[in-house]
Amino acid sequence: LYQKDSRLGLTTGGTMVKVYDYLVELLQKNQLDVSQVETFNLDEYVGLASDHEESYCQYMKHVLFGAYPHFTAENIHVPNGEASDIEAESQRYEALLEEGGPLDIQILGIGQNGHIGFNEPGTPFESLTHCVDLTESTIKANSRYFDSIDDVPKQAISMGLSSIMKAKRIILLAFGEQKREAIRHLMSQEVTTDVPATILHRHPHVEVYVDDAAMPEIDN
Repeated sequence: LYQKDSRLGLTTGGTMVKVYDYLVELLQKNQLDVSQVETFNLDEYVGLASDHEESYCQYMKHVLFGAYPHFTAENIHVPNGEASDIEAESQRYEALLEEGGPLDIQILGIGQNGHIGFNEPGTPFESLTHCVDLTESTIKANSRYFDSIDDVPKQAISMGLSSIMKAKRIILLAFGEQKREAIRHLMSQEVTTDVPATILHRHPHVEVYVDDAAMPEIDN
């Protein structure tokens, strides 16, 4: 953010709440000029209005853009989950990513099944921004944010794995015991579409941050 025209890839989820709290504190303390910073969210649910309380658009307003209201609205990008043509919206978003060159930093979380973004197991490594059918395990994991599991959207628009890998630098965060198995697979060195996050082994500049609960036991 000290680079005034940074292009940042942002993610959502429970892991990120404290991260954004810290970021807002940092921004406020230093009164950083973010008016030229451009942000791109990884994904958005299909079918949720942008003002729905569980949309990722609304999430970002709560944790960052509302808390530090100095970002320029035109520079904030989230896929439009309400688009009448989801395929066309996916292509529009991918073109937007390409337009200004590689993202400077892409922030990622990791799902319990090893997904990044909403790229579920089996997603081709060459995938670009696309519509995803969410797996039962992902729907169940995200149901804690909704009144019932039936309210969880069944699809999402997500940056593809190839889209993510174009970033200059990638930072993956994993907090909590429920992420331990995914981190264990990530550390195994085997690159497989069965665990989408393992594609990160092919990126030259990746940093992974975990807490003690998410850190698997390491064999000597």
